[in-house]
Amino acid sequence: MSITRYQPGKRMSQAVAHGNTLYVAGQVATDYNGSIEKQTSEVLEAIDRLLAEAGTSKSKVLSCQVILNNIADFAAMNSVYDTWIDPANPPARACIEARLAHPSLKVEIIAIAALD
Repeated sequence: MSITRYQPGKRMSQAVAHGNTLYVAGQVATDYNGSIEKQTSEVLEAIDRLLAEAGTSKSKVLSCQVILNNIADFAAMNSVYDTWIDPANPPARACIEARLAHPSLKVEIIAIAALD
């Protein structure tokens, strides 16, 4: 099976396709000063762009791992996430609290999706 790397960099690719599966690296907001809602929206937009680049969409997302730097942001993050997911095809999901790469980051999301 072939492997396709999307937006490869020195350390990592933003997404990697192998077989019929796309692995999306953890995405974070570009606006470190944004609210949890703004950062969540930016992260989900970044995931949408990577899914589209690979030829798939959020209706094909199999799994999401949400990392919050403060679990108290859970409800606010969900207020954005819930409008993003395809209600007919919700992915498996986990949500944990952990420190992120920069103290101003509030959310990081990792996704796995099926390819057509």
